[in-house]
Amino acid sequence: MATSTTKALAGEEPPGGSGRTGGEGKARPRGALLHRLDVKGAPYAFVAPFFVVFAAFSFYPLVYTSWISLHDVELATLDVMEWVAFDNYVELWGDSRFWNALQNTITIGVISTVPQLMMALGLAHLLNYRMRASLFFRVASLVPYATSVAAAALVFTMIFERDFGMINWALGTVGIDPVNWEADKWPAQVAISTIVIWRWTGYNALLYLAAMQAIPADRYEAASLDGASRWQQFTHVTIPGIRSTIVFTIVLSTIGATQLFGEPLIFGQGPNGVTGGADNQYQTLGLLLYEEGWKNYQMGRSATVAWAMFMLLVLVFVVQRLIKRLRSRTS
Repeated sequence: MATSTTKALAGEEPPGGSGRTGGEGKARPRGALLHRLDVKGAPYAFVAPFFVVFAAFSFYPLVYTSWISLHDVELATLDVMEWVAFDNYVELWGDSRFWNALQNTITIGVISTVPQLMMALGLAHLLNYRMRASLFFRVASLVPYATSVAAAALVFTMIFERDFGMINWALGTVGIDPVNWEADKWPAQVAISTIVIWRWTGYNALLYLAAMQAIPADRYEAASLDGASRWQQFTHVTIPGIRSTIVFTIVLSTIGATQLFGEPLIFGQGPNGVTGGADNQYQTLGLLLYEEGWKNYQMGRSATVAWAMFMLLVLVFVVQRLIKRLRSRTS
């Protein structure tokens, strides 16, 4: 029979007696305690390499871009920098093109995000029911997301073409004059938003569908027994059950709207694509960044626009967190 000292060395019992500490309960075996520490530390061991990679490929470019934004740098001579401190930010603040691009980014983001998420929610609700060929419809909803943004933008550019486009042809059949979708501000923004809605609605619908299928069926049964209609079940069971997924898609859509670039660039069909039209009527912050850096060759100002986009996202997330805290306090 093993002695207490032998058991202590084996991690089964602390040395010195009965295995109790302070007379209150049994002491935890050392081996079990070490095993528990290993289990608790395992996630950090797996996550740590990701943060190393993030620091190398994400944090460093972020810092380097901020450093460039404090200099006057041209694209042809990136190794020659002239220190200008915050002059680029001051000039950007007074640049009417920046405020126009910011306004266009916000309006296109709202026009594309709100209908997109609402349609995705309704589509996911329909796909959540048992229906024939449900797998086909789920795969079909991902086809726009899998389509290249260049191909989608080219097709929609032809659809919204002024003289021979399908949209103007359909409007003409009901007596409405043709709309110059590319030259006018609001029609151009609506057309670009349509491309974004078409590409991302199915993707968000599948995210909502996955969240809906994780809701326990007994919640719907209890609501049905209480006399709740399908609409009441949707508003009182489904929506609260997928609230975190809805917030996640709002965050993704906000980031995507801030970085909108490919759709308006191709929609412009030429030099006007970079400037967002002849009058900058649909130029986004992403297009302004590209114009400053790769058309005007001013990499310092381009980096300043990039940091303005980053700070805009930070501001949106801070506001979202404040609203969430105020709601939690009031509830």
